[in-house]
Amino acid sequence: MPQTDPSDIDSCIIRPGLVDDAAGINAIYNHYICHTSFTFEVSPWDDSRRRGWIQEITAAPNHFLVVACQGERIAGFACNGRFRPKAAYDSSTEVTVYTSPGEAPGGTGSRLYSALFARVEMTPLHRAYAAIALPNPGSIRLHEKFGFHHVGTLDQVGTKFGERVDVAWYEKFL
Repeated sequence: MPQTDPSDIDSCIIRPGLVDDAAGINAIYNHYICHTSFTFEVSPWDDSRRRGWIQEITAAPNHFLVVACQGERIAGFACNGRFRPKAAYDSSTEVTVYTSPGEAPGGTGSRLYSALFARVEMTPLHRAYAAIALPNPGSIRLHEKFGFHHVGTLDQVGTKFGERVDVAWYEKFL
């Protein structure tokens, strides 16, 4: 069986996320928890917690999880979920995308967002929001590519690794 080239975006298959993807998603997300300020989580997730999260997203109306697979390995994931817990916000959604650092082929984030927004845009959702911890020029470029625009920045809203972190909010009309 031929090996897939990790730099080849065509070797990635984008599909709906499954509960069985918990360990692969955690391998990516826990890296960002432990080594970056891109997420404000401070403790790694275990697979049980991730399985519950996947079940919650995939069971909710208008919420989706997609993963990029290279063979058996998860190379990235994107999802949308509740923007805020109050019912009046239910016409809006928050989105996120993460790719395997240094391992996902270039363009994986774009392919994941293309698949996610193909689903989201078929729903009655009205707006999508993304919170981007700064600095993160790659994430800003990706979101702007998908039609997001900057709507505000919360200065020093979080603290991680002893540093104060700003968060920029981006909005997309659906």
